[in-house]
Amino acid sequence: MLKIEDLHVYYGGIHALKGISLEVPENKVVTLVGANGAGKSTTLRAVSALVQPANGKISFRGEDITKTKTADIVKKGITLVPEGRRIFANLTVLENLKMGAYARNDKAGIKKDMDDIFQMFPRLKEREWQAAGTLSGGEQQMLAIGRALMSRPSLLMMDEPSLGLAPLMVKEVFKIIKDIHGKGMTILLIEQNATAALQVADYGYVLETGNIVLQGSGKELVANEDVKNAYLGKAH
Repeated sequence: MLKIEDLHVYYGGIHALKGISLEVPENKVVTLVGANGAGKSTTLRAVSALVQPANGKISFRGEDITKTKTADIVKKGITLVPEGRRIFANLTVLENLKMGAYARNDKAGIKKDMDDIFQMFPRLKEREWQAAGTLSGGEQQMLAIGRALMSRPSLLMMDEPSLGLAPLMVKEVFKIIKDIHGKGMTILLIEQNATAALQVADYGYVLETGNIVLQGSGKELVANEDVKNAYLGKAH
């Protein structure tokens, strides 16, 4: 579904991605694992056209989208749940969800999706008129995921969805990821909690300083000694 070939990205003088290639097959969960600064977020930002690659190609469903604008990438069916949630704090929960559907004009479909999201996240339904900035961190993460789903994506990219959440909430976020995937959603996931990410992933890539150094099924990477020592240590 998504194919990245020989992607190079620079931030000023920093070579953030050094020719990475990876694929995200339809209906699979693929995760990128690596330390801070490895290039994980840069990869998602390049797919979303928030940064311009210096070289390389990004294809979605066989179409070259490397030079496509961000708004058009959303219309093509790729949505990013950004790191730090980035909800609109002054808008209500309902208004935030409506913002997710800004590129759509099928009123009946939007209403149905809104109902589905409130069913998936009953806590958001209870707080639909509340300002989003007053929600807890976990509720804001649910809202960020719900807002992304309102664009009806075929590929959902998630940047550190469990960051800064309490352990119980982290479990809930991963349950949500499994549930969304169970309904047929393709997911590209970046997650500091490597153990949890690899347990839900069909396939994973390990990034180090802008290079892919290892790849394999989620099960293979969880069992890999190098991955265990580097990313699945006592910290997780």
